[in-house]
Amino acid sequence: VKVLLRAHGEPPETYRIAAENNIEIIDATCPVVLQLQRKIKTAYDSNPPGEAQIVIYGKTGHAEVNGLVGQTHGKAVVIEGDKDLGKIDLRKKLLLYSQTTKSVEGFRHIVDEIKQLKPDGQFESFDTICRQVANRIPNIREFARRHDLILFVCGKKSSNGRVLFGECLQVNPQSRLVSDISEIDPTWLEGKESIGICGATSTPRWLMTEVQEYITRLLETTGSTATR
Repeated sequence: VKVLLRAHGEPPETYRIAAENNIEIIDATCPVVLQLQRKIKTAYDSNPPGEAQIVIYGKTGHAEVNGLVGQTHGKAVVIEGDKDLGKIDLRKKLLLYSQTTKSVEGFRHIVDEIKQLKPDGQFESFDTICRQVANRIPNIREFARRHDLILFVCGKKSSNGRVLFGECLQVNPQSRLVSDISEIDPTWLEGKESIGICGATSTPRWLMTEVQEYITRLLETTGSTATR
């Protein structure tokens, strides 16, 4: 039996169960995620839980976050935003990491909030956001500004997709999130001269092409353009 591990990674328990059951793992975990897992495990092993607390800025229940928490035997605290700051034990030294697909701005905001709550200096933050995601943000904002309508193509559960779509929406209210062509409403195209198509880091090229070809067919009689 073979099991493929997707890019988000898995906790150590998954590897243990596979070994015990003679399951061969094909590990497709993203190298950036693997590196982050190692950093968190090293930090956990070298800082007694009674003295330090590992905090992860990320989406509760997300596959990547589950893998990161697993490096601490479930002891790490996950915070999604200001509403979760009460979970932090301010009596301990705090080590803050980020899910790789979160926004840089959101992470910096959390860092500033924790610094205000904990002015004793026993706080370290590590920007572990993947720059393949973060570096796309200025370009995707500019892309969204240039078009009358943006179709952002990705899965509904994509954390990276939600971040990038949010950036599009901030600069262009005429941005729509779709998973495939069945979700495209032809009325969105009415009166639009320029339509931009973009997607998440994990959006497959074939799906982007399918959306572009579908939109092109719809626009054949309107004279509008669709680019990606």
